[in-house]
Amino acid sequence: MDLKNVEQAVEEFWRNNSLNTVEELDNLQIFSRPLIGVAGAQDELFECLKDEDAVGTEHMSPNQWLASSKSVITYFLPFTAEVREANRCMGLPAREWLFGRIEGELFNKALCRFLVRWFKEEGYEALAPAVDERFKIVNRRSNWSERHVAYVAGLGTFSLSCSIITKCGSAGRLGSIIVSAPIEPTPRDYMTKDENCIKCGACIVRCPPLAISESGKDHAVCSEYLDRVLARFHPRYGCGKCQSGVPCEDRIPGARK
Repeated sequence: MDLKNVEQAVEEFWRNNSLNTVEELDNLQIFSRPLIGVAGAQDELFECLKDEDAVGTEHMSPNQWLASSKSVITYFLPFTAEVREANRCMGLPAREWLFGRIEGELFNKALCRFLVRWFKEEGYEALAPAVDERFKIVNRRSNWSERHVAYVAGLGTFSLSCSIITKCGSAGRLGSIIVSAPIEPTPRDYMTKDENCIKCGACIVRCPPLAISESGKDHAVCSEYLDRVLARFHPRYGCGKCQSGVPCEDRIPGARK
């Protein structure tokens, strides 16, 4: 088993699954081709995520989820240009973005479950924390952070708005599974947690509730704003202004482009 096998399986699912299109929006395609990374389940950074200045003590390491874990596969689903461009306007989130956030997450979870089945059919054990009954969020911190897992697997680094900036940008969704298959980890070609961010401040200006500043993001302010968006657009919610209309929307900005 190697990364190429996984990439082929994911791409086939991405191309053929109807959940990646929104019929109500003239068959809008939600996601572009996925970006995939792999981390060794024993990578020491997973234990570092238990630090309070990372995720917190509630964060579970791969072997706590799956005792036979050997690898963690994480993927980034980039929003298509149609979804991103629609949300470049200021103010309320675009309809395309709201569908991308909610209907897109249905596709994300379906991909997680597909990969778990696929690995099991190949004779391995597999588990997706995000759809496991043990998954929980305590004080706005989950016990499995997709963003931090993506960082460990070399997919990208954090932005000022706390998004992950991958080589395909920051506008998209993340998912991951833990497997007993030994797969060569993808390299981390960065040294610091925010290396891909040029600190341009574009996300500060774009944020409707002013939750972002030069020192970072106030998650409580952001969450309260999302609650108001949900009240208006129920059952959908989202914002994404800090991920669209910014230099890191679809690439690594600046010198690391």
